[in-house]
This record gives sequence, structure tokens and C-alpha cells, in this order.
Amino acid sequence: MSDVTQYVTLGIGDELLALPVESVREILEVGPIARLPHAPDDLLGMVDVRGQGVPVVDLRLKLGFGTQADTDSTRIIVLDVALEGTTTTLGLKADRVFEVTTLDASTLDAPPQMGGRWPSDAIEGIGRRDGRFVTVLSIANLFGRPGGLDGPLDAVDAA
Repeated sequence: MSDVTQYVTLGIGDELLALPVESVREILEVGPIARLPHAPDDLLGMVDVRGQGVPVVDLRLKLGFGTQADTDSTRIIVLDVALEGTTTTLGLKADRVFEVTTLDASTLDAPPQMGGRWPSDAIEGIGRRDGRFVTVLSIANLFGRPGGLDGPLDAVDAA
């Protein structure tokens, strides 16, 4: 029996990404973001979500895609994520959000193993949808790795 899971699909540049729908609390238009002193580049600041301060991370920068000006399609995806035994609420700024779709988890390809120091653990798997690759992100690994919100994935702590 197949393990079909629902995902929210989103876009960063020309890339199609997906997040498990059960982690998504809501999707917001981009509004004012209060900057935080000495924050890493990908931590944009805080937004008010129904009276709760929520940190917002630029997913483009977190994934190493570089900067881009906001458009009318830019959105903040508010997530509830289990990190280190507690539920954390955070926002991810994405270029656009498409839809909720299903992918068969049993047919997801594993992330490519390139060796070296490429942190592929942020990728849960790679699926296909309408002839395109869909990169399914592991939010727990993306933010639960050592350093947490401390910068883009290509920043590797020196031992």
C-alpha cells in the first residue's frame, strides 16, 4: 500500500519545493518585518501573527539561492515545527505558494549523495509532479541541525 502524503508546494526561483501540510499553520502576505540586531542574513526578523512574535527566515537565503526583491506573489509560510522536543513556530519567506498536493512517499528519490560537505540532510526526498522535480524539504533537519537558525546551509562550523 502506498504512503500518500499531502504537501504544500512553493517556489523559490524556478525551483519547486514542498513542505508537509501538517506543519503549515497558515500562509500570509508579506507585511512589515521587525529587524533583529546582529541576526544572521537569512533571519529577516519578527512578524506579529495574531499577537505572537514569529521569527521569519528567508528560505531563498537559507537554501543558498541568493536574494530577490519581494513581489506580489511573495508569501510567509507560518509553520509549527517540532525541534528538540518542543514545538517552535517560525515563518519562511518564499517567492510564491502554489497548492496543496499529494506525493507518494514510497516513490520519493533519496537526496543525491555528492560526498564532501554538502548538507543534503535538509532534503527529505525528491518527487515528481507534472513532469517537474519537487524537492521535499525536511524542516526539522533544516532548522534542527547544529547552529539552527545560524545561517545558510552552506555555512559549516569549523571543528
